[in-house]
Amino acid sequence: MSLLPAALLCMFLASQAPAPLLTLPEILDRVAEEAEVLEQSAPKALTQETLEQRAFVPPPRSLVRVGKAATVAPQPRLMVREIVSEYSVGTLKESDSPDLVEFRQVVSVDGRRVQSAEHARHALSLGIQSPDDRVRKRMLEDFARHGLVDIATDYGLILLAFTKRGLENMQVKPAGETRVGAEDALILSWRQTSAAGGELEFFGNQSVRRALQGMLYVRKSDGLPLRVQAWAEHPDAKRTIRDEAVVEYALSTHGFLMPASVVHRHLVDGELKTENLYRYEPFKLFSADAEIKFTEVPDTPPPPPTPPKK
Repeated sequence: MSLLPAALLCMFLASQAPAPLLTLPEILDRVAEEAEVLEQSAPKALTQETLEQRAFVPPPRSLVRVGKAATVAPQPRLMVREIVSEYSVGTLKESDSPDLVEFRQVVSVDGRRVQSAEHARHALSLGIQSPDDRVRKRMLEDFARHGLVDIATDYGLILLAFTKRGLENMQVKPAGETRVGAEDALILSWRQTSAAGGELEFFGNQSVRRALQGMLYVRKSDGLPLRVQAWAEHPDAKRTIRDEAVVEYALSTHGFLMPASVVHRHLVDGELKTENLYRYEPFKLFSADAEIKFTEVPDTPPPPPTPPKK
């Protein structure tokens, strides 16, 4: 029986050895790198967002009940809506903050068209040029006019909380291992130490930010971000209000991470009141002008006709 030469045997054994685990600083460097690529690339992209909302709403107050029905407390009813919007990302014009925010314009509600995609894209370009948060509030109010409640915004961009600048205001530590789809993943728990990069809430004419915490899932082999979980609880003297979200990320065809889906849940005293499921079509790149022209590859021209035989 022949034996492998010592050098070949060592090479074989080395190839079979598992790759060394990344250290926490190495993982955070990779996450920050991907977040910063997203920060640079997202403003050049546009997609279509589909929101499916399931909400438990109270029964109408004008409901008249008699007999036994009058002794039974009316139960909330489940309302399901589907909203399709044109979706983009940008900064607020003339704002001191470089932070990116989400912009969306409704195209259809429960299958009924509200406006054309072209008109929605034009409105998006005008919204990105607006100077402050009022345009974002108007977009949320537009959702409310279509019967939606407890709308969340900017969760799709939560990876941007992990830029090098964002990590300066965050505590991160290892929290175990799991699988995300077909990938082996490492779990990191995180907590913001400042509300500056937290979620934005609107209350009437006032807006407030709240610090977030959650779990970050990265690919075990190279630290690529796969999923971000986040939650925050709201102080209320009478109730415990909690918002939580799970954001799945995937590499776009253009080579940078973009959100694939967002699941947001609004709970009151531990009871689910609203669930928002956001799904995104593949992102397209466009030039940032009023018409939002896409940079899609043109169709291949047909071959020239074959000349007739003589």
